[in-house]
Amino acid sequence: MAEIFDPGALAARLHSLHQAVRQEATSTFALPGDLQQAMEAQNLLAAADGVSGNAWKVTVSPQGQAVTAPLHPYVEAVSGADLPWYPGLKFETEIAVRLGKDLPVRSDSPYSRAEVTEAISTVHLGAELLVSAIKESGSVSFLLFLADRLGNSGYVLGPKLDNSAVDTAAGSPLKVTHAGRAIYDGPAQHPKGDVLTWLVEYANDGLRPQTSLKAGALITTGTLSGAIELSEPGEVDILLAENRLRFSVVKV
Repeated sequence: MAEIFDPGALAARLHSLHQAVRQEATSTFALPGDLQQAMEAQNLLAAADGVSGNAWKVTVSPQGQAVTAPLHPYVEAVSGADLPWYPGLKFETEIAVRLGKDLPVRSDSPYSRAEVTEAISTVHLGAELLVSAIKESGSVSFLLFLADRLGNSGYVLGPKLDNSAVDTAAGSPLKVTHAGRAIYDGPAQHPKGDVLTWLVEYANDGLRPQTSLKAGALITTGTLSGAIELSEPGEVDILLAENRLRFSVVKV
């Protein structure tokens, strides 16, 4: 007889592992059977983690399904922010956008990239921190990783950029140092080339919640630097073209 999946039990276990700064193998978890079960567990985990903001990450599953997860802890700071450092912590430079108007779910015609761009009020430089309670992250079970808030463990929202950055960020010079050492120095590169690809796909997902993509929501759009492990605490300094963001990861 197949085991009945319990989203509450999974959320509680993930929360406990994060609190203890531990990771377990995918094989030790009861796995969500579908997207709905994964999102039920994610919502319960977010509640246990005390997530209360309106900041989100977007990506797509290996099957091409657009998905989101809340960003937490979330801080807005041009410089000087401190976020927790944990063994295995990874970092990504990203572009974030804040919506100035709603993008309601609609079924008559898909949103164009131009429509999504027009709904954006501000564009920012940002940095996402990642550490999953799952040893393999999403490489074995993407649904389990989705339940674990897609590995998010923090976000720093940096300075405003010109709104044209959604068109020009990819390919711009990007240099990142951590604890005084260069960890990235080259052109910014998004996995899809266009930083808005996943946001446009999520906007056109007829299954997303009716409450999603409302005016005021902050959405981060995917890495420009790849995921880079931060092997020790220290200051992170990001320079994208002429725009700078500094923050520190500190041992807790």
